[in-house]
Amino acid sequence: MSQPTPNPLLNLDYETAIEDLGNDYYDEVAAAEFPKHILRFRNDSLLPLLGLNPNSVSDDHFREAFGKFQGIRPFLALRYHGYQFGEYNPYLGDGRGFLYGQVRGIDGKLYDFGTKGSGRTPYSRNADGRLTLKGGIREVLAAEALHYLGVKTSRCLSLIETGESLWRNDEPSPTRSSVMIRLSSSHIRFGTLERLHYIKRTDLLKKLLDHVINCYYPEIKLGEDAYFQFYAQLVKRVASLVAQWMAAGFCHGVLNTDNMSITGESFDYGPYAFITNYNPNFISAYFDYGGRYSYGNQPFICRLNLEMLHLPLSLLISVFDLETALSQFDDCYYSNYYRLMLKKLGFEVEKLSSTQGIDLVDKTLQLFQETGIGYHQFFADLAAEFNWGWREEPSTILENSELPKGDWETFRQLYHKLLNQLPLEEMEKVPLRLEFYNPKTALLRPLIESVWEPIAYDDNWQPFQELIQKIQTKQ
Repeated sequence: MSQPTPNPLLNLDYETAIEDLGNDYYDEVAAAEFPKHILRFRNDSLLPLLGLNPNSVSDDHFREAFGKFQGIRPFLALRYHGYQFGEYNPYLGDGRGFLYGQVRGIDGKLYDFGTKGSGRTPYSRNADGRLTLKGGIREVLAAEALHYLGVKTSRCLSLIETGESLWRNDEPSPTRSSVMIRLSSSHIRFGTLERLHYIKRTDLLKKLLDHVINCYYPEIKLGEDAYFQFYAQLVKRVASLVAQWMAAGFCHGVLNTDNMSITGESFDYGPYAFITNYNPNFISAYFDYGGRYSYGNQPFICRLNLEMLHLPLSLLISVFDLETALSQFDDCYYSNYYRLMLKKLGFEVEKLSSTQGIDLVDKTLQLFQETGIGYHQFFADLAAEFNWGWREEPSTILENSELPKGDWETFRQLYHKLLNQLPLEEMEKVPLRLEFYNPKTALLRPLIESVWEPIAYDDNWQPFQELIQKIQTKQ
């Protein structure tokens, strides 16, 4: 009788970097037992990063490892605090997830497997520790869409439907349940550091920062100014991340400090939304009554969250150095934002004078606000219609698009002028950039609902699978 094939997901070379820090940072927990384990999504594009051939990993392997949670112990629920809508909350922590394990990718970097919807922990409070199936689907879609838009983001490795009925205030209930595995660069959050200040454990803060620098900032050598260098680089990473969100037209929705990673990576997608039109006041979370986390407020909020880190970090870094590092945020954000917006318009910032690029982006944003034109549709049309005739005659630029009334003549003249300043070999790259940075499919709310409804009413997963395919192939 042949022996069963060992599960490649259970036989990865798991590391214990966080576990080795000691139990001052986490609690050991057990996963919930679920009545069903129906694999709804497996991200085969991530398996090669883990050194695995997708053909060698079966659906049963996913179900065993990430639905039944066989073979890997211990699971760690990390402790953290956080500022939630500006108010400090010391009663947080992993409440419906845990650190499943840590694995070194073939790129040499350490990655964390984190669960969502895996059951109650000491930090669940009155919640059930579960994830709705719709919530899981939305996160899978958000992470893939952002990744293929060039945003530094966590991604979903698997989503398994678990057969339980859940009751939620923000979804028709009862609703279906799921458990998700998220692959991220780190499970550690801003709030992890904030907790250590709250409990007055400078020794644990220093130990954690040494770990963070060793694992995620290898270019920094531990020494006299290592903590300052860490914070200065974190400021730049976060500024770059927010620029990526803004260029992608993405509103995270809940930028509490427990939802911000110490690696400057985007994660945890709840009430997010991609904007339909360019509207700085757009709010994606229905409970964000004051618009604190509106689309246009994201750069300010992320800078504020970095400033909130001054309290714990001032135990190890001078306030002057912290303020010096934070003062670089705005310049880093705007330089990245204009660079990314120019890419969406087909240009490389290095090929233009600084004022030319800024003028084109500013004029584009002005038209967005004045006309209400669809944000993603505008860029998709730009990519679809581009032709070399635009270099000869400005009136032909977007001549086939249904443009709302506005000062398009000034935009056309600016765009035409920049095209004519490019050498021919650079001109050939413009349509390639337009196509690469402006996929045809925009993950707007009606599109998400259009794939959820067949699942909810007919258990039809084909539209979801087709949408994933479009996102991953930039169709």
